[in-house]
Amino acid sequence: MEYVLKTEGLTKRYGKHTVVDHVSMHVRKGDIYGFIGRNGAGKTTFMRMAAGFAAPDEGTQELFGSQELEKQRVRIGSLIEQPGVYRNMTARENIEVVRRNLGITSKTAVDEVLEFVNLSHTDKKKVKNFSMGMKQRLGIAIALFSNPDFLILDEPINGLDPAGIKEIRDLLLKLNREKQITILISSHILGELSKIATRYGIIRDGVLVEEFDRKELERRCRKCHKLIVDDEERTAAVLEEKCGITNYDIPETGIVRVFENLEDSWKLNQELIQSGIRLKESYLTGQDLEGYFMDLLGDEKNA
Repeated sequence: MEYVLKTEGLTKRYGKHTVVDHVSMHVRKGDIYGFIGRNGAGKTTFMRMAAGFAAPDEGTQELFGSQELEKQRVRIGSLIEQPGVYRNMTARENIEVVRRNLGITSKTAVDEVLEFVNLSHTDKKKVKNFSMGMKQRLGIAIALFSNPDFLILDEPINGLDPAGIKEIRDLLLKLNREKQITILISSHILGELSKIATRYGIIRDGVLVEEFDRKELERRCRKCHKLIVDDEERTAAVLEEKCGITNYDIPETGIVRVFENLEDSWKLNQELIQSGIRLKESYLTGQDLEGYFMDLLGDEKNA
């Protein structure tokens, strides 16, 4: 497996307070990695360490399979906290400053990046008059100007209206699919994040609780009719032979989960009982994505 970012036990303390606590993260090449946690959970501090803006107190990290971090960080673009832009300049003027600072001679590069983030039409409009979504897209344009392979974005859709959120979502998918840029993104808007992320990491009180991919998340949140029975094998036979149901599993002894015909669960119960199955419990279960994430994040008071 090729990792763009790999950390082992990465830790950051401020005084006696441990903000990031032995985090081992694995961002694979091609991922859109959704980094989820409440305010103060340690997301921004971790991202600052990954981007080279803060030094860890413990642990190691690799970028693109190398521990030569400074050499590899030229391949990173980042937008952490607020975009660093000049409010009294236009979008083009802001990008032009970046071009000169980076020593890039091609002036067409400015037009190309503005076109890519859909800001080429802003002309003489100053950044102070931009919408929040336009400012975020300008920040992403600045992060993209060095042609990075890895993009680190901290809450890029926070505070945006639905139209602005869709613009950023479409832009990130375009970056990932057309330019093959790996993305590490944090967000509080869990429903939106689930539309683009291919992999997730959950951080709580500085600790990375879990990592999993999109398929695993869908599996965990899948709705089903859960049956607790005295004989799971006989139950399976009844499902197939009398109910025509094949989409089920037996996760453990005495439990059968049915994933089809959920609207007719009462008919299924009736058929099982008439077939002599001792039905101990029968209920519909499964969560939406946001509910599942909130359970992983824990109570607000503990965040």
